Amino acid sequence: MNLNGAVALITGGSEGIGHALAHGLKAEGAAVTITARREDVLVPAAEELSVDWLVGDVGVEADAIRTVASVVEKHGRLDILVNNAGFGLWKPLIEMELADLESVYRTNVFGAFLMGREAARQFIAQKSGELINISSTSGLKGGRGSTAYSSSKFALRGMTECWRDELRRHDVRVMLVNPSEVLTSFAAKVGWDQQASAKKLRSQEIADAIIGALRIDNRGFVPEFSVFATNPF
Repeated sequence: MNLNGAVALITGGSEGIGHALAHGLKAEGAAVTITARREDVLVPAAEELSVDWLVGDVGVEADAIRTVASVVEKHGRLDILVNNAGFGLWKPLIEMELADLESVYRTNVFGAFLMGREAARQFIAQKSGELINISSTSGLKGGRGSTAYSSSKFALRGMTECWRDELRRHDVRVMLVNPSEVLTSFAAKVGWDQQASAKKLRSQEIADAIIGALRIDNRGFVPEFSVFATNPF
């Protein structure tokens, strides 16, 4: 697709992969809006990027509806939705509470569903659109302590496959992106001691890969891809 002039909405766009992708799409000439729950973090990021911003929680239905509607009202269309908002929680199974699982699913699964549904309604009406879900290689293979996070990404992958089959009939491309370990603030927020290394992935590599996939002519698309560091050891 031609990214120049495209209208893009990125959830969780105040930092990490979302921030890098907003920067990349803006550089391509897209009209970008980023969202996040915290205004104090979102506004400085939007000002730095020179993009629009909307405060909202993707896991709250009214916020999801309002967010997509606001972008469509301003631009008259929506061309790209990136479901990037997400977080993790690592606990042994026997220490997990139901509330732990529910909190992760509220954003990673239900939030992606709500935003995807609202965007899909617009995409079907205009007979075009790009729906990109940011998953993880943890959604391809689970591990100890990762019941909440990995299973949420497995669920996102399943929803993506359903949406892909359903929406391609309306000329809508649905893609799933599985980043491996990326150096972001994600790890610190969940108490994971991430070791920094110049050989590990940055958000920039993920953003570059997504933009490359979007550039493919609309007659074809990349349904799913993973991004690994070449040699992080």
